[in-house]
Amino acid sequence: MRIALLGGTGDIGEGLALRWAYHTDHEVIIGSRDPEKARAKAEEYETELSSRGRDVKVNGFTNEMATERASVVVLAVPPYHVSDTIEAVADSLEDGDILVTPATGIKRDDDGFHYHPPSAGSVTALVVDAAPDGIPVVGAFHNLAAGRLADLDADLGIDTLLVADDPDAKETVRLLADGIEGLRPLDGGGLANAAEIEALTPLLINVAHNNEGLNDLGVRFQ
Repeated sequence: MRIALLGGTGDIGEGLALRWAYHTDHEVIIGSRDPEKARAKAEEYETELSSRGRDVKVNGFTNEMATERASVVVLAVPPYHVSDTIEAVADSLEDGDILVTPATGIKRDDDGFHYHPPSAGSVTALVVDAAPDGIPVVGAFHNLAAGRLADLDADLGIDTLLVADDPDAKETVRLLADGIEGLRPLDGGGLANAAEIEALTPLLINVAHNNEGLNDLGVRFQ
């Protein structure tokens, strides 16, 4: 399967790109508004993977071209860029494609980090509102520590929660997540539950900041 990571030059995009390219046979495509930046990052990922014995090709394109080439499109962009990114690639999406959003709204003050959802109620809901008709949306990978994800020496041993109203799209993303060694996908229900899942991210950041040795913590449900 071809997976496009729009904003794949950023932290969460890097982690997902490396993990999928390292642990699975899925084709990873890096998207960016700047194609040169996408190609340069793709080469960096190839070099890292080659040093670990994985000789795989990672391609870099504009977000629009990356979307055209993939059937699963991950919006690995900050929450304030999701609507603009979807608008830019909307004509490149086709029936059968899936949009995946890991973004969560966060603000910071003197007390720490706090959940800051958009007026739609969650970033996932914002993606649903912006997505073209007929393109299913899956919320996933919200609560993952980017540094831990990108460190291929790190054992993950963590969970990711999935929300979607389309069962087939959710199953596709579940299988993709399950292909990453040490990452366990769990069903979080429908899209209406996205806010509760997104809100876990600032909580984890606060715990990491206030407890020594927990910089890259994640969640495991038992």
